Amino acid sequence: MWKLRSGAILATVAGLAAGSAQAADLYEPEVVMPPPAEPVYVEPAPEVGVSWYIRGDVGYSVNELRGVHFMQGTGAPHVADVSFTSSRLDNSWMVGGGVGVNISRHLRADLTLDYLTKANFRGSTAGDCSIGGVYGNACTSIDTASMSALVVLANAYVDIGTWHGFTAYVGGGIGGAHVKWSKLANLIEPGYDQSGTTYHHGRSGMRFAYALTAGASYCLTESLELDASYRYTRVSGGDMFAYANGGGPGWDRGLDSHAVRAGLRYSFGGAGGSPRCAPEPQVVHYQPDPLPPVYK
Repeated sequence: MWKLRSGAILATVAGLAAGSAQAADLYEPEVVMPPPAEPVYVEPAPEVGVSWYIRGDVGYSVNELRGVHFMQGTGAPHVADVSFTSSRLDNSWMVGGGVGVNISRHLRADLTLDYLTKANFRGSTAGDCSIGGVYGNACTSIDTASMSALVVLANAYVDIGTWHGFTAYVGGGIGGAHVKWSKLANLIEPGYDQSGTTYHHGRSGMRFAYALTAGASYCLTESLELDASYRYTRVSGGDMFAYANGGGPGWDRGLDSHAVRAGLRYSFGGAGGSPRCAPEPQVVHYQPDPLPPVYK
């Protein structure tokens, strides 16, 4: 009888142990990881408001005179419109300044005033001179003068983009130029009745002008920029010299200026410094709170 009871007890214990092992296998929870974190959130760049700037520039201009013509003769029907055989204008320095407005990161405008320093002119004309009152003798005159100009332009620029402090831009302007000519000295070589020097009073006046610009700037500080550019300026023709001794008045056909310029721009007021030199927006890496594991 004892043996029978002992066997029954052992069988019961073994069955309970096997059941517990199976129950442990059946009820072990499955761990499910939370989904990946949300994408990184980047704070947008702050809005840049309007600010003002002042500028100063120096440069060197390669000048091209498009020609000179004048009236020759003492009266009809002997008056003719004659072109100079040659005409050359020396290069000159330029200095200027202006005030402008930063409208946005990519658009600005300014009003500039530039002085083109004195450039010497040298030309020549061919004509018919007399010897002992007899005409039919070809002669050449040498003509010298000088020119300076004050150029006023209203300009607009597109700043293409800024990379590591460098900003490339293009622009254009329209306005006027006050051109001043000195007296013209007309020298005819010796040997003719007309030999000697005749002086013609110089003329001055306002003319139409426009300009095209391409350049780049570099941020020295948040408000100060170094600027370098090429500027093409076209000045229309106008009065050059007055009548004297059977010649004149005379006109030039206009001027082309190819200038290399360098200068500084300082921004102030309004939103503060230059929008091109504003610090880069800070990137905020936003991560949501971690989700707890999910058990199935």
